[in-house]
Amino acid sequence: MPLYEHVFIARQDLSNAQAEGLIEHFGTVLSDHGGKVVGSEYWGVKTMAYKINKNRKGHYAFLRTEAPAEAVQEMERLMRLHDDVMRVLTIKVDAHEEGPSIQMQKRDERDSRRDRR
Repeated sequence: MPLYEHVFIARQDLSNAQAEGLIEHFGTVLSDHGGKVVGSEYWGVKTMAYKINKNRKGHYAFLRTEAPAEAVQEMERLMRLHDDVMRVLTIKVDAHEEGPSIQMQKRDERDSRRDRR
C-alpha cells in the first residue's frame, strides 16, 4: 500500500483535546476505508506566517499513514469540509522516517536547553 504524510492546521480556538480528537477522527475515517495510521503527532499551537480565515495561530497535527488512494481522497475531502480544519497538506513518500519528526526533535532540543540553565 502507498505511504503518505499529512499535516493539517485546525482553528486556534479549539482546545488541545478537541484538536487531538480531530487526529483520532480522521484516523478512523482512514481505517474505515481500508487504510491505517502508522503514527501521529500533535505539534501544538503555532504562529502562522500569515492570517488564514482571520486566525494568526493554529493547532498543527501530523499523520503518517499507509492507505489506498481512495481512502486518502475521502479523508482529504472530509478534512476540507470540516469547519475546524483550515489547511491540509498530503505528500506521498517512499518510506516513513523512523523516530519523531523534525518538529518534535526541535521541541526536545528546547527542553534540554532549559534543563541546562
